[in-house]
Amino acid sequence: MAPILALILLLAGVILLSKTVRMVPQGYEWTVERFGKYTHTMGPGLHFLMPVVYGVGRKINMMEQVMDVPSQDVITKDNAVVKVDGVVYFQVLDAAKAAYEVATLEIAILNLVMTNIRTAIGSMDLDESLSKRDEINAKVLHAVDEATHPWGLKVNRIELKDIQPPRDLVDSMARQMKAEREKRANILEAEGFRQAEILKAEGEKQAAILAAEGKREAAFREAEARERLAEAEAKATELVSDAISRGNVQAINYFVAQKYIEAFKELAQAPNQKFVMMPMESSGIIGSLGGIAELAKEALGKDATAKPATKGG
Repeated sequence: MAPILALILLLAGVILLSKTVRMVPQGYEWTVERFGKYTHTMGPGLHFLMPVVYGVGRKINMMEQVMDVPSQDVITKDNAVVKVDGVVYFQVLDAAKAAYEVATLEIAILNLVMTNIRTAIGSMDLDESLSKRDEINAKVLHAVDEATHPWGLKVNRIELKDIQPPRDLVDSMARQMKAEREKRANILEAEGFRQAEILKAEGEKQAAILAAEGKREAAFREAEARERLAEAEAKATELVSDAISRGNVQAINYFVAQKYIEAFKELAQAPNQKFVMMPMESSGIIGSLGGIAELAKEALGKDATAKPATKGG
């Protein structure tokens, strides 16, 4: 009987000691209750409690925790249904509030986050919800952090992991994107053709201007040459006329022979003639050439008589 009693007393002593000495691990805080009522919070380390009167209430994790938000269907402002999931980072700052202000803390946080995600995305069009993810995260974080503040929590980050539109909507968006790219490509191609035509027209314009300038210069020079030739012919005609007026028959022969030779030259150089044969009096041309020789002699004789007179003066 004595051994059994001793064993019972030993077991009771161990239980009593375990209820008296408590060791809180790092990163946790335990609430202390006296007859079921909260009195204070124990931080990490060794603590002593009076058994039966005091007891441990809740063991609260004070480290930052990560909680997945399950995927849910959300309707956007333009009635598109998308699947959204995310992740929440939160930390308990007040163990007593987290223990006694709300029941099932994690479920409460999760429902609060999912509700605010639906609210934020429901106020946006599909394009906005896909392109403004940071804005959605900020809205949901602000709302959830404000709502969980009385629970002694600090919600640090809320991130949407994925926003999935329906498959048919994804295909439609892909076709729309392809059409937009083709549109931009056609516009760029049209702009290229337009620029090329403009440059071509500018080049043709400059070429026409330069050609006109060249033609004008050539016409000017040709007119100047014709003017000089006409002046020379007029001078020659004047000299021949003077010689004729003085009764010089050789001048008439020179004039006729010159015109005769020029007419024959043009006839021989005509493009529709390959070979020309025609009768011609050689004596007439020889006589004309003789007239030319006589004119040359007279001119040389005048020059010879004029030079000594000049020297004597």
